[in-house]
Amino acid sequence: MSILDLQGWLQTPQGRYLLAWEQDGVDRTVADIFGYNAAQIGLPEIDLLRANRMPHRFGCAPAAGAQVQANEFELPFATASLDLVLLPHVLEFSRHPHEVLREVERVLVAEGSVVITGFNPISLWGLRRVLGCRATAVPWNGQYRSAMRIRDWLNLLGFEIRGSDCGCFVPPVHRAQWLERWRFMDRAGARWWPVLGAAYLLHGVKRVHGMRLITPRWRGRKAHSKRLSPLAQRNGDTRKTH
Repeated sequence: MSILDLQGWLQTPQGRYLLAWEQDGVDRTVADIFGYNAAQIGLPEIDLLRANRMPHRFGCAPAAGAQVQANEFELPFATASLDLVLLPHVLEFSRHPHEVLREVERVLVAEGSVVITGFNPISLWGLRRVLGCRATAVPWNGQYRSAMRIRDWLNLLGFEIRGSDCGCFVPPVHRAQWLERWRFMDRAGARWWPVLGAAYLLHGVKRVHGMRLITPRWRGRKAHSKRLSPLAQRNGDTRKTH
């Protein structure tokens, strides 16, 4: 079980179909996330952060060729140093998914974002994984977890779910022509069974409890000043207001 093998599968007709939906969803999600530093964990040969406008965007993976070479559960970044972390299918192909999310929570700044994509076990693709005779092949050998479970993990770490989406309703056929013939299911699925797509996308924001914005007490100062100001009388006398 390795996300490195997933890289090759994404070049197949099935993989390109899935990647097209995920790239579109990630583009729309990260385009309006601002900051200075963004990291994509895994799949270093695919620039899923292309729509983001942060000045420093880089990939991190254990494979050679990544800009930062490291394990996904031992991120070599300082605490509260990243504004955005993208996890494309990392949780289902990692040996330590809980540690991955804890590391993401550590390296994100307050109000930082994490974007996660994954395979949905409650889908035709999930059914294919359960019934298939080649469950040891990519991508069926991953540990599929529902979007609801990932939501629970994020909530426990203090994340607020900002957005979610589900797509890829075409059955897991191999040939490109059959994928095209079943394309009508993408329109029908998005309308009639929106949570049964083969893949999901989650956007979470790190919340830090107990933080509040302290502003100057301009209103109080004005009222205090007005309360102590004297009133000028025509005869030259002054009296304080009560």
